[in-house]
Amino acid sequence: MDQDDTDIAARLFVTAPLGAGAAVPLDSDQVHYLRSVLRLGIGDHLALFDGEAASGWPRSKCWASMPALHGWNGRPACSRFEPALWLLFAPVKRTRIDLIAEKATELGATRLMPVMTRRTNVARVNTERLRAVAREAAEQTERLSVPEIAEPQRLDQALAAFPADRRLILCDETGTAPADRKRARPRRRAARSPDRTGGRLRTGRA
Repeated sequence: MDQDDTDIAARLFVTAPLGAGAAVPLDSDQVHYLRSVLRLGIGDHLALFDGEAASGWPRSKCWASMPALHGWNGRPACSRFEPALWLLFAPVKRTRIDLIAEKATELGATRLMPVMTRRTNVARVNTERLRAVAREAAEQTERLSVPEIAEPQRLDQALAAFPADRRLILCDETGTAPADRKRARPRRRAARSPDRTGGRLRTGRA
């Protein structure tokens, strides 16, 4: 973050396109967060980003009224390259799946793909909750985008539809899979699939 941005009170993801002089609408959760949790007011500064890596606006004077930000006085951020990194993972229960979404977002994943394996013990995945977790995690980092959350699908279906030009890397926590000693090209698209099912995901190696 630049020295001039040290007075920014919060980073906020918005869905509306950002532009000078435009009013930026907020949803009810964002209004509550800014007004009641952070207790921000007129003159406070926010860092806004709209989910596109090249369209972040890191500074804006806070709103004059709710439920929108007015008096837009932002400046565009520099475009940042974000590798297209997908994460395929078997859903787990309760807060642990939130942790997966949070840490994957912080580490730069651009797409999170829940896949059902033979040993998955979760019947339903709340994708809306995962989107909220990912958005909050993105707001806490310096990235200018929020990862896409795919709808759950069976592992075999995910692998059948997997792009042929994308490299699939298996993260085998059992330590029994052959080591991949080939270094991927810096900008080559990739996907990671952690093995948390006792080796069952090994059928998905590419």
